[in-house]
Amino acid sequence: MKIKLLLILLTLSTLLQAKYSNCTFKNKDYSDVCKAAIKSGVSYKYANQFLTSYFKTQKYDEVSWTYLQPSKIKHHQAQEKKANNTLVSYVPKMMENLQKYKKVYDYIEKKYGVNREIIAAILLKETKLGKIKPSHDAFIVFNTMVVRTQPNSPREKWLLKMGKTNMASIISHCYKAKLIPEACNLASSYAGAVGIPQFMPNSFIYAVSYKNKVANLSKMEDAIVSAANFLHQKASFTQLINWDTMPDIPQVEAQWYEYYFATKDASFVYETSKSGKLYNCFTKGKPELQEMKVYTKKIMRYNNSSNYAVGVMRLAYEAHYYLY
Repeated sequence: MKIKLLLILLTLSTLLQAKYSNCTFKNKDYSDVCKAAIKSGVSYKYANQFLTSYFKTQKYDEVSWTYLQPSKIKHHQAQEKKANNTLVSYVPKMMENLQKYKKVYDYIEKKYGVNREIIAAILLKETKLGKIKPSHDAFIVFNTMVVRTQPNSPREKWLLKMGKTNMASIISHCYKAKLIPEACNLASSYAGAVGIPQFMPNSFIYAVSYKNKVANLSKMEDAIVSAANFLHQKASFTQLINWDTMPDIPQVEAQWYEYYFATKDASFVYETSKSGKLYNCFTKGKPELQEMKVYTKKIMRYNNSSNYAVGVMRLAYEAHYYLY
């Protein structure tokens, strides 16, 4: 009887050890997520627990999935002009934010070489300076994306890859925070972006705190510093914009929108994509716009939309002339 019991215990021990010593899942995408998490330092046990948690992998975000469909994204892009024009009325709120957190903005300009107006404009566009409160769970957003996406097109392949890398980043973040999977809930947008600066989880490596060791992206000071660090590191934004040498940006923005809506495959800065796709570049052959083009391109590393980046430049330009 004792020998039989010992054999049962040894068998259970072996099964448990096997369960937590590999990344074998029926869903191959989960295996990929698990391997990526392990590579970042997560234990096999934790990765397995996360990817088998009912509350993380068996719940789906139907709202986010609907908004991520091409038709909805196209509608959002078409509305961006209206959104940018509406946000101009919030420039006085930007001024309040710039003055309230002046010491933090002084710090990021000196440390990173990124204009305070640019960061305030980004935070305004992302969450209206923290006023918009996210209502989704980032991991569930990306899990839904990974489970539902069939990689039959370049966009779908990109979406699947993006979903998996962000799932792995969240698992790594939660592991380092010493949270059990069910307790690690990152409030996000429908697209899975987190905090005031709306960082995707795979960009958490750029998150830094103003005064503490660990950044809190829901805290304004950390949001300011993290967004500046992101542009500094990922976009080589190292030198402050000289607004006096910039063109009349509101006028340029109006001209750009007219061009964008009348021209197929329009881009403010690009002539070709990485894959070789040709764009109709608005700034091509316009020497007077080359300096603005350089900085707009940097902002597009934060959000790869010409309308978004031009909108940020417009808001920052308006704020600068409110300041001085």
